[in-house]
Amino acid sequence: MTKAFRQMVQHDAAGGILLVIAACFALLLANTPLNGFYQGVLNLPVVVQFGSFEIAKPLLLWINDGLMALFFFMVGLEIKREILDGHLNSVEKITLPGISAIAGIAVPALIYWWFNRDNPVAVTGWAIPSATDIAFALGIFSLFGRTLPITLKLFLLSVAIFDDIGAIVIIALFYSAELSTTSLSIALGGLVVLFALNRYQIRHQAAYILVGIVVWAAVLKSGVHATLAGFAVAWFIPLKVKNEDGHPMLANLEHKLHPWVAFAILPIFAFANAGVTFVGTTTEDMFNPVVLGIVAGLFIGKQIGIFGACWLTIKMGFAKLPQGATWLQLYGVSMLCGIGFTMSLFIGTLAFEHQGSEYLNSVKFGVLAGSVLSAVIGGWLIARSTSRKK
Repeated sequence: MTKAFRQMVQHDAAGGILLVIAACFALLLANTPLNGFYQGVLNLPVVVQFGSFEIAKPLLLWINDGLMALFFFMVGLEIKREILDGHLNSVEKITLPGISAIAGIAVPALIYWWFNRDNPVAVTGWAIPSATDIAFALGIFSLFGRTLPITLKLFLLSVAIFDDIGAIVIIALFYSAELSTTSLSIALGGLVVLFALNRYQIRHQAAYILVGIVVWAAVLKSGVHATLAGFAVAWFIPLKVKNEDGHPMLANLEHKLHPWVAFAILPIFAFANAGVTFVGTTTEDMFNPVVLGIVAGLFIGKQIGIFGACWLTIKMGFAKLPQGATWLQLYGVSMLCGIGFTMSLFIGTLAFEHQGSEYLNSVKFGVLAGSVLSAVIGGWLIARSTSRKK
């Protein structure tokens, strides 16, 4: 197991616990007299202006469009490293998690669609239950599966990586607004500059970062979701070139950014987006098709899609069961992939950003319920499989 992977697991496991604390705090504020203060902070206007160029958004959107762009930047760095120089650098290594991730995206989406197929507004949230929160999932795995083989952690991480790639493609294709050709041209020009910096092996990290900020601002104004800029910029960070301090640039940026993402960016996002209000909520509100589609997609669709794909792929001889693992352990890990949380909430805010609070509350409730079910039962299965093996 590589040093980078060990550090990522440690950060994500501890970060997963912090995510739970942040979400619980948001729920507490949203359901007490402090809800007005909580909403007021999230809607606080924040303006950045340089001459005639202005970005004016409430604090919530700075978190969702700005901080989450850093998260996707780190995701892009991880994916590039793993594909080019990590445990996803061969067909044999990617077959099982790749096929499983595709099924784990498709089956939950179909389940959600079935529940909401007659509502043209609600059906736009079909991708919400397709996501996996790697920090939360690794946190639960670390709590209940400490003695399980490392191959299962690698499988969980690999599925989550492919899941993130799927989420990025979905956001780019289905959750982008009307496009501004001028802003897109500026963004593409920035990527060309980044390509040149990489091609000529420029060692100054600051140059990449400054051009990356320009790309992000242009994408923000273009109608394409700004978080995609973070992912795109990451692919132009050199893998082997050393920075001015003598460290490989990609690994150095990933190492420095990972704790900030795990312990600050994702908990802040969870705090800002998990505050569903239960005051005045009726039984009908808690069991509407959007909620049911998300809960069923995360809790049932994920495990059926991922474990079913694993079973078929292994039985057909295209891949092998992770070394040292049992079918029960693999099933428990498949269930942990139903913890959508951060990414599901994020996709939900994109799907219903122009709808009322009713839809967003349904998203929050469905994601929380589906994720908690997946975490509790998945953790219990993993703990039981561990004790049986002893």
